[in-house]
Amino acid sequence: MADEPEDLLKHVPLFSDLKGKELKRVAQAMNEKRVDAGQTVTEEGKKGVGFFVIQSGTARVTVGGEERRTLGPGDYFGEIALISDAPRTATVTAETPLVCWGLAPWDFRPVVENNASVAWKLLDSVAKIAAGEAH
Repeated sequence: MADEPEDLLKHVPLFSDLKGKELKRVAQAMNEKRVDAGQTVTEEGKKGVGFFVIQSGTARVTVGGEERRTLGPGDYFGEIALISDAPRTATVTAETPLVCWGLAPWDFRPVVENNASVAWKLLDSVAKIAAGEAH
């Protein structure tokens, strides 16, 4: 079933090289988050508190007050917040009730620090994303 965090993560470029137990370790660190329609999930310019992948519902992405896109099931945002304390580059607001799976940096870091194969595959994925080669 595609609504488990492990299944959702398979389609996120940052995690797409992880398999089996590696993917399961990351998924186990995630927590379900429910957001009411109209509620802001992340706010542009504010510090990020993690990464989210949408299980159900839709959200609007705005930058500088301009709508950029709509996110739905399987879409994700905030992956940079897992490794950097940089401010959010966009505001994400729930258009409908959302069910997301979230991963906070303090939950993600031990997974990476304690699993060399996970760390190496994530480093490789980041390099591919930076080079524009993400799958």
